Amino acid sequence: MPLNRVDTEKAYQILWEKITSLELPPGKPLDIAALAEELEMSHQSVKEALRILVHEHLVEAPPRGLSVADLHFDDLEKISTIRLNLETLSAQQAARHAEDDDLVILKALCKEEAADTKELFELDQKFHQAIARAGHNQYLAELLKHFYGLSKRLWFLALPHLDFLPKSVQSHLVLVEAIQQGNEPLAMEIMQTHIEEFYQKITRIISEKDLVEK
Repeated sequence: MPLNRVDTEKAYQILWEKITSLELPPGKPLDIAALAEELEMSHQSVKEALRILVHEHLVEAPPRGLSVADLHFDDLEKISTIRLNLETLSAQQAARHAEDDDLVILKALCKEEAADTKELFELDQKFHQAIARAGHNQYLAELLKHFYGLSKRLWFLALPHLDFLPKSVQSHLVLVEAIQQGNEPLAMEIMQTHIEEFYQKITRIISEKDLVEK
């Protein structure tokens, strides 16, 4: 959905980050006037931003009243099934269309270091977003951003228990090599394995720790 006003876009970005990072937790009621005061923005810009977030399934609308969308265990499987296919396609498109500038960015991200699990998580997502841009298909990139937002809340629930991200980030180098070589089948295979293993581990953590309603 296009953002036509700068203040609406700013409100949207702030609220999107607060919701996906669980600063605004699932089920929390949302008051437009209170949010506008907190963000020091107009009621209209906050209202428009929330309308977009309703469209993205991150906010629930009346008759219950505006609130952060709830999280359910079966959401993880539904989202992961779609994201697996989108990310695999993204890797294939990157291997086909990546330009020199894209490869420079991907290689630079592979060299970045993180101080903790949260930074590793954010680095991993920056890498996936760079791959989407390297595919030079804005529609696919927009879809990936949408499902990233839905996934991120579930990932943040498991964040304190993640101990496998360093190994996941290390696999990025192999993927970049496949993209640079233009090896589409290999890039797709590496990405598929990466996503499948990640979701299997996240699902196990959320289930074992009983982090969301089943």
